[in-house]
Amino acid sequence: MPTIVPVDDPDDPRIAAYRCVRERDLVGRDGLFMAEGAVVLHHLLTSPRHRPVSLLLAENRVAPLADALEGLPDSVPVYCAAQPVLDAVVGFPLHRGILALGRPPPAPDADALLAAAGPRALVAVLLGIGNHDNMGGIFRNAAAFGLDAVLLDAGCCDPLYRKAIRVSVGATLRVPYARLGREADPVAVLERHGFTAVALSPTGGTDLAGLRRAPRMAALFGAEGPGLPAAVLGRLAGVRIPMAAGFDSLNVATTSGIVLHHLAWVAETVDLAD
Repeated sequence: MPTIVPVDDPDDPRIAAYRCVRERDLVGRDGLFMAEGAVVLHHLLTSPRHRPVSLLLAENRVAPLADALEGLPDSVPVYCAAQPVLDAVVGFPLHRGILALGRPPPAPDADALLAAAGPRALVAVLLGIGNHDNMGGIFRNAAAFGLDAVLLDAGCCDPLYRKAIRVSVGATLRVPYARLGREADPVAVLERHGFTAVALSPTGGTDLAGLRRAPRMAALFGAEGPGLPAAVLGRLAGVRIPMAAGFDSLNVATTSGIVLHHLAWVAETVDLAD
């Protein structure tokens, strides 16, 4: 069990990184990220890639987390405070009573991530997903359906934003992802690594039920409203989810769940080279 460090002053400089959490969400944390809640903390503490920097817990959360805390190195301080002090530090009532500061690994290269995927691989490619709830929901689906990787273009928001991590229930700490460069061509990147790519769009010519799975498959999702860029849609097979007459819009996170489930568990796998 690591040493528990009591804190009774909201202005204690040792916990400065936890002060005014919501305001710091907007300005960044110098390359670190904030994990919130017991489930997300578990993913952080068991992640082979991310590292905890420190923890801040409500006093009544320390004992229930004893088993999880046992494996922490001595170099990771665990601060604890009474609930009123904790709320004063973070700037709002922190009902979960659990925060942790984490350090991500160096940003991986998209080509390296795809090259390392096995002969049967499934990836999602996100273009212009700027909503943190949608980002977290997509990563949650990616973890649930065993995706090998997620690729993000330069217009996507940060998967390690506190709300995105929380909505994903820690999946953004589990699913490998890489960010494409601003000038990168996502279709060319996928082709370079032998991935068959499909574009999700209400105007797609193929119903999802008829989509067959290639051994290395990528599904591209765009932002709600504008969707995928026309330059991307024009180069890929378009896939649609049939809906009731007069309605053709699904939340992008919901769309990803339906599509990834189909590709992971339903679609027959065919070798398109044959």
